[in-house]
Order: sequence, then structure tokens, then C-alpha cells
Amino acid sequence: MSVRHLIALDLDGTLLPRNQQISPRTKRVLQEARDEGHVIVIATGRPYRASSKYYHELALTTPIVNFNGAEVHHPSNPQYPRTTASVSLETTHHLLEICDTIGVENVMVEMSNEFYVARNHGFFIEHLPGYTEPAGVGSLRSLVQAPPTTMMIQLEKTHVPRIQVALNELGESDILHRWWTGDTHVLEVAPKHVSKASGLSTIAEAYGVEQARVIAFGDQVNDMEMIDYAGHGVAMGNAIDSLKEIATAVTKTNEEDGIAHYLEKIL
Repeated sequence: MSVRHLIALDLDGTLLPRNQQISPRTKRVLQEARDEGHVIVIATGRPYRASSKYYHELALTTPIVNFNGAEVHHPSNPQYPRTTASVSLETTHHLLEICDTIGVENVMVEMSNEFYVARNHGFFIEHLPGYTEPAGVGSLRSLVQAPPTTMMIQLEKTHVPRIQVALNELGESDILHRWWTGDTHVLEVAPKHVSKASGLSTIAEAYGVEQARVIAFGDQVNDMEMIDYAGHGVAMGNAIDSLKEIATAVTKTNEEDGIAHYLEKIL
């Protein structure tokens, strides 16, 4: 290896195809890169409980970026500084009150590696990976008594305007919010001033890797900052158009081993 790179991997839609299994080719290329001394890092919106499987499958010994940068820690090195960010309890309860008022039934609140849900069925329980038993089910305004890492709100189409008004009223608050793509209307509320890019930059500094030698792969809106930050910001072939527009390269899709295809050419 001539120069060491930091290689950052989003999970869903990037490292993982529809079957949620890392392909043999991609795994081989990543393991070869790791053995050559490159720094392989997972950077995902998932909590650690829903990404640890892939961390261990790739035999990583590096920090991991979870919750889109709101949490960075090293699973096997407790001496590595853990960073966390949260949404204020005041803002959380304000949004939960709005949800109760307009009749939103499905809300999930993440607290680092545990979570609370308004109901123990529906979209978040049935479709999100890494399901374990929730720490609590029911009235979230009663259950959530500490600033959460993030919250997710499933909305009916008729709820969207009222939630948008509430977000506008918050103005320059401590949050940022993202709408998930897809048929289900999900609003993700997260701490402001953190992103996958902010998480990766601290890891790159810790490992002495210059920004120009960061290679990042992503496909969705929560990868925008990371792809813009990386010296090699690579959009998957299945990525949203706005991500492809800011990427330095576009590779094949997640179903076509896009990560392996790019790394085999550049490393």
C-alpha cells in the first residue's frame, strides 16, 4: 500500500443490497483493504445495536459512526473518546405534545442503545433493523425523561402540514430534521450540528488520515455532508440524484457490488 485511506461505508442502500447481506465480493475487497492498512469505518443512521452485526462480520477494529454522527464510539476500545449529541428534552416534549394533539400514533425515541415506542407494532417495529424489546411502550411524554439521541415520527399525509408548522415555529432550535424517502412518511428529528461528516472528521484526525484520502460511499440525503466532505465522495448507482450531483464519482449500484467495483479500481 502506498498511501493509507479511510474508507467510510453507509449501510442501507450502499454496503447492503435488498437481502441485507454483504456480498462475498464486497467483503473480500474490504478485508483486503483492511489487511493492507486502510481504515474501514461504518457510518450509518442506525444505532449500534442494528449495525454491530456488520461491524463484526467485517472484523473491524475501528470506531463506528451511528445515528448519522450523533454518536461515535469504539466498540473494542473503551479508551477511545465516545462522543454523543442529543435533542433537548424541552424540544422533544414539545414535538411529542404536537403529535398527541394531531393524533400521530407511531413515534419512536432513541436513547443511545435503547428505545421507546408509542406502540409496540407498526412500521418501526416491523421494518427497522436491530429490533430488541423497547425500554418502554406507551405515553412517550411520561417515558422519555432525558434528552434523546433522535426521534422518528410516522405521519399520515394529513399530519404533514401541522408538523411542518411546528418545525417552522421552532426556528433556529437545537434540531435538524430529515424526511425519509419512500412510501411511508417518516420525519427524523436529530441533534443539530452533527452529521456523518462530523463523525468521520474526528476519526480521520485520530488516525492521521487527511481529508483528501477519505473515501466515502452513500446513497441518501443523510449521506450528503459525508459525500461532500470526503476527498473521494462516491455515490452509489442507486443514489438519489442530488447526491450524485455533489459526488466526485458515481459507482455501480448496491446490487452490483458498487463499493468493490470502485475500490478495485482506485486502491
